[in-house]
Amino acid sequence: MIRLAIAEDHQSLIDGVRLLLEYEENISIVGTANNGEELLALVRLKRPGIVVTDIRMPKMDGITATKYIKKEFPEIKVLAFTMFDQVDAIEQMIAAGASGYILKNSSLKEVHEAIIKVHQGETYFDGNININALTSKASSKNKGVLTKRQIEILELIGQGKTSREIAELLFIGVHTVDTHRKNMVRILGLKGKGELLRYAIEKKYKF
Repeated sequence: MIRLAIAEDHQSLIDGVRLLLEYEENISIVGTANNGEELLALVRLKRPGIVVTDIRMPKMDGITATKYIKKEFPEIKVLAFTMFDQVDAIEQMIAAGASGYILKNSSLKEVHEAIIKVHQGETYFDGNININALTSKASSKNKGVLTKRQIEILELIGQGKTSREIAELLFIGVHTVDTHRKNMVRILGLKGKGELLRYAIEKKYKF
């Protein structure tokens, strides 16, 4: 059973998603919230398996709420559900630990599919999001130089830590760690995860 929490400042949209999912035998909506602070309280009380949240909300935005959720409950999956398709917004939600990102103009069928995929441990991006734009921006931003966070992760990789262990040590999402791994492989011109481990051991990265 997928235990789901929904955060959205427009109650009508919450009602629409609830109507979509109420007949799904494998999904149970454990609660809803109209702002980020209510969402945090709900998560702490109900411990849902998945949180579907808007980005722009009163009192606390969805990005900040996601950071708190993933820090306290790294096992909880977060799916962004928003009208913002800008690259910066998507990158910030991914960095906060979100496992998926869908737009509010998506079909109800796609919303349901996204929830299922994220529950299964996969990532899900709305079909209207240009993933190539995300990749190219990240590439131009880094220009072959690792960030401080990536160097921290690389050292832990060199120590043989798994993505989950790294996530727990750094208080970030497993998906965020995996995203950093992929970015480092690309930035360093490597061919895969195995080469990243070998690179980390050979370079003996230290703080």
